[in-house]
Amino acid sequence: MAQSPTKSAPGPLEYLRRWPLRLWLTAVLVYLYAPLISLMVFSFNKSRATIVWRGFTLDWYGKAFTDSDLVIAFANSLTIAAVSTIVSTVLGALTALLLWRFRFPLKTIFEGALGLPIVVPEICMGVAMLVFFTQVMPWPTNLAWPLNLGAIIISHISFSFSFVAIVVRGRLASFNRELEEAAKDLGAGEWRVFWDVLVPHMAPGLLAGALLAFTLSLDDFVITFFTSGPDTTTFPILVYSMVRFSPTPEVNAASTILIVLTVGLTAFALWISGGDVVRAEAGD
Repeated sequence: MAQSPTKSAPGPLEYLRRWPLRLWLTAVLVYLYAPLISLMVFSFNKSRATIVWRGFTLDWYGKAFTDSDLVIAFANSLTIAAVSTIVSTVLGALTALLLWRFRFPLKTIFEGALGLPIVVPEICMGVAMLVFFTQVMPWPTNLAWPLNLGAIIISHISFSFSFVAIVVRGRLASFNRELEEAAKDLGAGEWRVFWDVLVPHMAPGLLAGALLAFTLSLDDFVITFFTSGPDTTTFPILVYSMVRFSPTPEVNAASTILIVLTVGLTAFALWISGGDVVRAEAGD
């Protein structure tokens, strides 16, 4: 039996052709992550100046965890993220199931509209939600909708459920319909098939979509800025205010906490989802 030829090691010319690509990749990574790394490093700075290193300390993290304004703002962000994630997951899963299972008029237009919250700039979404709550919602009673946690939650749901729908639909694209038919042949009804066959298959996509929705809601600034009132402050908005008026390493510490939480949840969501997001964007 003939053996397949072994692959030879790359020669000097091959390394010469590769080094410009590696150099470019290294430059891009440095450009993207050097500011974040420097922010995290200076969160341990003993000096009150945010850019002058005076020594290592954990005091700023202690102040961040004991700052009542930061704690309240973080609690508001967690509340908004939790509620919007639950609603977005339910709406996104039902939307994905609708697009995957049924054919109906104007389905293509509906699919395109589903992606609008993802591609539309956040500044436009923020202005649109502000106009909606201050001009559209009061009509015809002239009772203004309060810009509070409720308005922020509705705004976050409006863009988060699209991400959930795309992830879950990508997961449904790999579903074997023969399993559904076999369950029906064994006497299972539509509701039983949904809970015992479809939902277990959708579970990784549901978890990944929920984590993405939670992460997007937790660190959203632009849309929250337009829909929050004077008595409602979230964690990103408070950090922005601290940077403007009292920049200290406490800001770096608070930002580091948010970065670590966001990156951790996003990495976990991508690990759970696998290739579902890519398959969803490529189409069924």
